[in-house]
Amino acid sequence: MSAQPENTTPRTFDLGGDLTVNRLGYGAMRLTGKPGNFGPFEDWEAGLQLLRRAASLGVTFFDSARSYGPETADRIVGEALDGRDVVLATKGGVDKPEPGRITVDGSRDTLHREIDDALTNLRRDQIALFQLHRVDPNTPIETSVAALAEAQADGRIRHIGLSNVNRRELDRALSVAPIASVQNRLNSAEPEQLDLVHYTAERGIAFIPYGPLGADPMAQGAKLAPQQAIAWLLTQSPNIIVIPGTTSIEHLEENWDAWTLV
Repeated sequence: MSAQPENTTPRTFDLGGDLTVNRLGYGAMRLTGKPGNFGPFEDWEAGLQLLRRAASLGVTFFDSARSYGPETADRIVGEALDGRDVVLATKGGVDKPEPGRITVDGSRDTLHREIDDALTNLRRDQIALFQLHRVDPNTPIETSVAALAEAQADGRIRHIGLSNVNRRELDRALSVAPIASVQNRLNSAEPEQLDLVHYTAERGIAFIPYGPLGADPMAQGAKLAPQQAIAWLLTQSPNIIVIPGTTSIEHLEENWDAWTLV
């Protein structure tokens, strides 16, 4: 009987070159409530248990953002994982002061204030990855990244990331400071970002897909079931870190089992 080929899909990625994380992470947006509802998670204790269960399964990368809640997701992630050796990522530059209202502000003063808030909310002395959530049309991306580079230089953040950017914007950011991650929408039904995935892979930059399961993965006729959708992403490129979100421990464990399909 011939030997089966060894599975060469890597399970980890070195974020920023120095933070080794499991490529199957967790996205905290769902903890703020149903889509469109930016109030706090309805069962705080259940949320704490969910996040701690994720860490016990082997999740080492947790993605959050100031706008999730707002600030609620950062706070519950910080409380649940306080003192644990995991990588916490958050985003700034976008705020949701009330349902239906979004503000985009990538100015230096706003980003520095939001970094300080995130340090408090996440209960960390340093934020492992702070990502610009969206490019501010009134602030050049170079200015926003320079502000993050200042916070990196003074030790408040370790690595800089970007979200909702194109290749040109990434290149402009790279002219200012090293970029550790790009977080854009990608899933098997919306594969348009794959060229950027390969571009970032060539540069050692993590690609973190949001919406990894598609618009409605549980709907009848969905292109792929959740486990299959996660596995599809994990096999596209070794720099992809997948961050499915859920409020159910059962679904969390099912998502984690996607590794069996890779």
